[in-house]
Amino acid sequence: MINIKTYDEKNIFSKILRGEIPCKTVFENEFILAFEDINPQAPVHVLIIPKENYCSLQDFSLNASDKIILEMIRSIGKISEKLELENGYRIISNIGDDGGQEVPHFHIHILGKKKMTKILP
Repeated sequence: MINIKTYDEKNIFSKILRGEIPCKTVFENEFILAFEDINPQAPVHVLIIPKENYCSLQDFSLNASDKIILEMIRSIGKISEKLELENGYRIISNIGDDGGQEVPHFHIHILGKKKMTKILP
């Protein structure tokens, strides 16, 4: 079982949600905020975060309401259409220390507009 930490209100995504740090919004509704990554790893690199406080996908999948889970998944399709990612894209969510999660607020990366290589050798 992955250790679900207590949510840290000082993380950068929490500050973005409170309006303390600006972002370039790509999509927003009452449940979700999607914005451009400040360190893009592809020509399109967007982060999608829920507006509620979840530490990771593990926390989100176990504790979020069905409504917000559905909104999060549906937002991926809406954003990919808005960004015209018709040739495909990659979604990533890093979970926990071993998974490489850097910000302790659940988020999904959408990367596109370039040919992706294999994830693992």
